[in-house]
Amino acid sequence: MEIDEIFGKVTPPPGMNIGPGDPVEGLGQLIGWGINIFITLAGMFMLVYLLWGAFDWISSSGEKEKITKAQSKITNAIIGMIIIFIVLVGFNLLAGQLLGIVEQTPDGFKLKIPTLQ
Repeated sequence: MEIDEIFGKVTPPPGMNIGPGDPVEGLGQLIGWGINIFITLAGMFMLVYLLWGAFDWISSSGEKEKITKAQSKITNAIIGMIIIFIVLVGFNLLAGQLLGIVEQTPDGFKLKIPTLQ
């Protein structure tokens, strides 16, 4: 008697319906999309905050307090841009170069989840 006849055939559960059908690759693609969306949203928020500070500076009418607040917004936006850049470079260096689980493609980041073969 075969083991399949006794216990039946074990089939793996279906994976996520993202990407090529392989659950591991689909999860990697989902995480890669999340990284791309996070970076895009962070950049957009930084740009909006920078423009907000510039608008406040223009509309300050020479009032010292309003100019100081506008300069603070612009400074914080630039610091945010530097932080986004450092995080992106650090993530690419750590996960891409050292661990080899992320590769940067023209479409964005692609996460390769390690599996046991």
